[in-house]
Amino acid sequence: MLMSSRSLLTVFAVLLSVLFLNPGSVNAQLGHSNMSLLASKNDHPGTGGNLYSALWGYVAPNGREYAILGCYNGTAFYDITDSANIVEVGFIPGPNNNWREMKVFSNYCYVVSEASNSKIQIINLANLPNSVSLVGTSNMASHSSTHSISQDGPYLYLHGCNNSFGQGVTVVDLTNPTAPVKRGGWNTHYVHDSRVRNDTIYACNIYDPPGTITVINAANKDNLTTITSWVNNPNPFPHNAALTAGRTYIYTTDETSTPPGKLKVWNISNLSNVTFVTNWQPTGITNSIVHNVEIYGNYALVAHYTAGIRLLNISNPVAPIEVAWYDTYPSNNNNTFNGCWGVYMFPSGKIIGSDRQTGLYVVKPTIPLVGINDPVNNVPDKFELKQNYPNPFNPSTRIDFSLSKASYVKLKVFDVLGREVAILADEFRQAGSYSISYDAGRLSSGIYYYTLQTDNGFSETKKMVLNK
Repeated sequence: MLMSSRSLLTVFAVLLSVLFLNPGSVNAQLGHSNMSLLASKNDHPGTGGNLYSALWGYVAPNGREYAILGCYNGTAFYDITDSANIVEVGFIPGPNNNWREMKVFSNYCYVVSEASNSKIQIINLANLPNSVSLVGTSNMASHSSTHSISQDGPYLYLHGCNNSFGQGVTVVDLTNPTAPVKRGGWNTHYVHDSRVRNDTIYACNIYDPPGTITVINAANKDNLTTITSWVNNPNPFPHNAALTAGRTYIYTTDETSTPPGKLKVWNISNLSNVTFVTNWQPTGITNSIVHNVEIYGNYALVAHYTAGIRLLNISNPVAPIEVAWYDTYPSNNNNTFNGCWGVYMFPSGKIIGSDRQTGLYVVKPTIPLVGINDPVNNVPDKFELKQNYPNPFNPSTRIDFSLSKASYVKLKVFDVLGREVAILADEFRQAGSYSISYDAGRLSSGIYYYTLQTDNGFSETKKMVLNK
């Protein structure tokens, strides 16, 4: 039916009034801007208030991309490589729980939850896309449950575990990826989550009045020590954090409902004088609660509960600009803990988000993204493996290497008989220079070899001496 000119003008006027007088509701109704939906998956819905939780991503050595989704009764794995054919390729049951988190090291996924006696599930990803398999569950003394998990190199960092194990942050050694070993811990305050970079932990002490971020030295994995801390004002309730390249700025999230938690930006270039820079809320929305943030080079990716997946350009870190979003929870933008829980971006630019009510979302920005991985000012002109330092060493040393191109990297340690004794890296990395610490405290004195291999055909081996 054709509309009259008067009717068209009326409709146009209504749309204008909605757009300019109530922009927040427009964002909720439209649901997205500069992002296209590739797929949504609600294959494991809970009942009676049982919900989805966190998610993470995995890039296999052959370049295929996988989404890992926390469900109430287990963990689901999706192959998202082919945008037109996103499919579930595996599911590992786990203890029933509304909170499940995971991280990946080498070809293993480590899953934790707050369910009693859940410990750490170790899941083998080597046979993807055909299948995943449960290797087993960790067996560390006194460990029962975990609130959240971080990973950096061959170490996991567990937060908010059962009290007898440590409710702060506990280091878990993955020298043998299928047999995690407890190392040191920091338990001055309850730690909700942390970000770890180059042996430094940025811990979010969400329940510590008045709500602090603590910077912890983890160079000695058996003896974690406090460097500094600051109050995450205003309205401090630090839940999660992410670092910009060079660790000049840290973005923190406050998971409060009254007032609704905001994303904050802090200058941490001088840890003796950490300064507040600014805060941020989604375009036209003031009620939604921020949850998690991940940083990928020039972009911050934010899970913002009822406001969904939000993408910020942070090429100027002190002035984040929202450039795209997809609302996974279009019902409203209220200050409730419904909607988007976690987010992750792949090297391809694909983004995954977990929605508490409706599961997995796979989206792709429709605008060009420049620098979605850590920007490198001076890209190395060649692949290079450097001599470890110090050498000889006891018991820790550092291994530096350079990548002239983005590559899948494997850095492993072998004894004189050629037996693998440690995996230090087994993952996709952008071009750049890297430094990895290695603690050989559990090895005997002697000669060892470390080898760097990339999928570009580079391979180099060097000798190091452990002298206890």
